[in-house]
Amino acid sequence: MPEQPMPQNTILLSQMMRELSAQPGFTETLLKQLEGSSAGKRGPALLTPNLIDELRRRILGKDWRGLDRFPGWPMRALNPTVQAVSHVMHPTTIYDVRTFLDLGPYALNQEQTVDLDKPSTFPPFTTNGIVTQVGYGVERGDGPNDLAPEHAESQRLVDVLNRLAANTLDGASPFLVTIGGRSASTPQALIEALLSAGHTVTVIDARYFANFGHLHYKSQDVMMPFWINTGYAVPGTGGPFGLGARPLLVPVSHAECEWHIHGPRINADISYYFGIDGKSEWRTMDTLDQAWVLKRAAHTYTGAQAIEVTRLAGLLTVAYMHQHQRRPRLPFGGYYALGVCQDGISAIERRMTGKTTLFPNTADTSLFDDPRDAEVNTLLAAIPKDRGGAPPELERVFGSLPTTPGANNSFEAVMIPGLAEDLQLSYTAYQRGRLHRTHDRAFYASVAAIVFAAAAAMIALTRRRRLH
Repeated sequence: MPEQPMPQNTILLSQMMRELSAQPGFTETLLKQLEGSSAGKRGPALLTPNLIDELRRRILGKDWRGLDRFPGWPMRALNPTVQAVSHVMHPTTIYDVRTFLDLGPYALNQEQTVDLDKPSTFPPFTTNGIVTQVGYGVERGDGPNDLAPEHAESQRLVDVLNRLAANTLDGASPFLVTIGGRSASTPQALIEALLSAGHTVTVIDARYFANFGHLHYKSQDVMMPFWINTGYAVPGTGGPFGLGARPLLVPVSHAECEWHIHGPRINADISYYFGIDGKSEWRTMDTLDQAWVLKRAAHTYTGAQAIEVTRLAGLLTVAYMHQHQRRPRLPFGGYYALGVCQDGISAIERRMTGKTTLFPNTADTSLFDDPRDAEVNTLLAAIPKDRGGAPPELERVFGSLPTTPGANNSFEAVMIPGLAEDLQLSYTAYQRGRLHRTHDRAFYASVAAIVFAAAAAMIALTRRRRLH
């Protein structure tokens, strides 16, 4: 596996662990950090006990190649480990609105009106609770990006939108927001009011490579994606019948909708997605991304479309709160069982464009049966599912990527060693209709049986001719 080229000031996870795995206790300290909590807005991929054990095995076994493609499992292997986690975990979460929805200073049971014509009095950006010192020169979490100076305004807008969505929850007192002489009691009405007050509102469907660890070592970024086996073979890497072909592994992507709002009174940049923390909500987006995660705007919505995306995000927020109310003890706050970040964005994409280009989607739609959320139930039921283990549609494999192919189908923007070449080969074959699935052991056993049977028949025929 190549280790170059790399972004500046970036190292592979294996390079860090080669140096630190011999330090007494460091491996277990790191694993507890990764298992216990998310760091930053794009937290770690799902870590079940089986995945933690697999990560430990690769580190202790000095399987550096395997560590840099961790876990590299197909969905059919990942699904059982996640489904089984409920049998070994005993979460004690009791349903409380603030456990699953950030409302800032706005109480659910208190009637209130917030005037957005007044400047925000929220505190500025801080790394408290975001950046953690792991030890031995390792830091987890990310510092501020160029949006951090807007944090006070962005955080107020996030809390306001979440509280407006919560207006439809049982027991919620009326909550209103005013700006430019207009009032709003729903998230979409607030966007209408902002537009009326002279603000520009652009919503993008953004795709990133998910950052598994948010780790830094000696002030260097640590590249740590979470790899999934797509079930397709990289062209030209196998022998006859595809024997030994290398599977196309891709880093899991992160998807979110982002609101970029600028005008005479408010300048804020915020996002919506369902995260590893179990929260389906609007969030600030002012922490720094590592260079290798990239970013692509798959779709851009303005005007009436931006208002509609806002309405859908509000419906999703409420639907997930109903799920938490009914099932507060789901492992990982319902993450994976109720979907991952892609599911909600896939539902929005399908409503807005008529198609879905994200992978994987994991929501168990049998859980979404609350009649209060009929529209969300229908949206989630309509998107492709990846719980059964079948290879995803190729449009979704390539559509999830945070970059598009350039000249000659090259993926020159990809900075993860070895990935650009695999993507280029696979995308070219995909365009020509020649990208094939990898084969399992049963296929090769069948081929071997046919070959041996043919060989036996040839031997028998040759002996028979000699006898005559």
